[in-house]
Amino acid sequence: MRAVLALLLSTFSVSAADSVQERVTTVTSTPGLVAFWDFTKREAPGKRFTAHVPAGAKNDYPLDAGNYIKDLWHAGPDATYADFPMLGAGPFGQAIRIKAETNPDFRPLLYVPRSRVHDTPLDIKGAGKAVTVVVWAIRESGNHALAGIWHEGTDLKEKTTETIAKVERGQRQYALFAGLNKEGAACGHVSENGASSFTNKYALHKCNSAEQSPKVPADATAEVLAKSWQTFAMTYDSKTHEITGWLNGQSGDRWLDNPQKDRLLSYAANAWLQGRLAKIPGPQEGEDPKFPADQYYNPPEDKPLKVTVVSEKEAKRVELREYAYTKVKVTLLAGQETERELVSLRLNPWWYPHGIYEPKNDGTGGPFTIGRVIHSSRSVGFTGWIGGVAVFDRALTAAELAKFHALAK
Repeated sequence: MRAVLALLLSTFSVSAADSVQERVTTVTSTPGLVAFWDFTKREAPGKRFTAHVPAGAKNDYPLDAGNYIKDLWHAGPDATYADFPMLGAGPFGQAIRIKAETNPDFRPLLYVPRSRVHDTPLDIKGAGKAVTVVVWAIRESGNHALAGIWHEGTDLKEKTTETIAKVERGQRQYALFAGLNKEGAACGHVSENGASSFTNKYALHKCNSAEQSPKVPADATAEVLAKSWQTFAMTYDSKTHEITGWLNGQSGDRWLDNPQKDRLLSYAANAWLQGRLAKIPGPQEGEDPKFPADQYYNPPEDKPLKVTVVSEKEAKRVELREYAYTKVKVTLLAGQETERELVSLRLNPWWYPHGIYEPKNDGTGGPFTIGRVIHSSRSVGFTGWIGGVAVFDRALTAAELAKFHALAK
C-alpha cells in the first residue's frame, strides 16, 4: 500500500511540474517576449530571481532588492529578499508578497538598476515602439504600481519631499498599475517626456480596464488564493496610438463623463479645449496663449461614429457627436457650428499620439521595478501576491491575453 501511495504521489508531483513547465512555455514561446520573471528561475539556489529571455539574449535581468526611501531620502533600513515572503504556489509555481509596510521609511521593491536596463530590449522607448506588460497577481489592497519603468521623480512639491536628500526629475516610460483612479482596474501608463502631462505635475496618459479586481486577504486559505489569481495587462499599440488596460483577458469600454470636473483629468479636458481653440484664427475666449502646443490633446474627430439630436428649435440645433475617443456636444445655428463642448473622454482605450520617452545616455533613466515604483508621495501602494511578470515589445492581441489568463485558472 505504501509503495502504491508513494508511486501515486510521485506521479502527481511529476504531473504538476509538467503543468507548470507547460504554462511557462506558453509565455516564453509567445512572439515578442523580452523578459518573464516567474520567481522560480534564479541565478543559483537561494540567489537572485532572473528572467526567462529569448534564445541568444545577453541579459536575463536579475532582480535586486531595494528600499527607494533609503536611496533617495537616506532614511530607513536596507531591503533584502527576506522582505518578500514566498507563497510556494501560483500560476507558475511561486509568488512573492508585497506587504502593507507600516514603517514610512520602508518601501521595498525588486528592481533591475538602470545601468543594467539602458539600451537593452527591456528599455522600450522611442517613436514607433510598442509594449505589453502582464502581471499575474492577487490584490489585497491598493491601486498603485505592479511593474514597469516608471520613476515618477522626486522633484515634485510634496510634503514628503521637504526632507529628500536626492532630487531627481521624472523618468517615466511605461508601467502597469492596479487601477490608480479606478482602483483594482488594469491601468496602463505611458509617458512621452518622462515627466508631466497637460501642465499638471503628474503624468496623465493612462487607461483603465472596464472590470476591476476584487480585494482578497493575502493570508487567505490556500484554496481561496488558488481561485483568486487575476491577470493584469496593459498594451500600447503604436500603430493605433492606443493604450489599453486588460483584466483577465478582457479590456472593455470605459468612459469618463464630465471630465472637466475630475481632479486630474480636468487637465486633459483643458488640453482638448486649448488645442481646439488654437486652430481658430485670432484670440478666442478661454484660450491660453501660454499653453504648450506639445501638450494639446485632440483625438481624431473627423467623422462621428454616431450623432444624436439633443434639441432642435427653429434655426438652432444641438447634437451629441460620438467619436472614437471623445463625445462632444455641438451647437449649430443655421447649420453653422457655433460651439463645441467636451462631454466625455474615453479611458479605455486611451488615445496616445506620442512615442515612449527616451532617457538620455547619462544614467538618469529609471530602473525596471516590480511591486512598487519610485514616487514622491511614498504611499504603500499595491499589496498582495505577484506570481509572474512578463514584458513584450509589441501589443499582444485579445486572444493572446485571454490565453494568458487561462494559465491562472
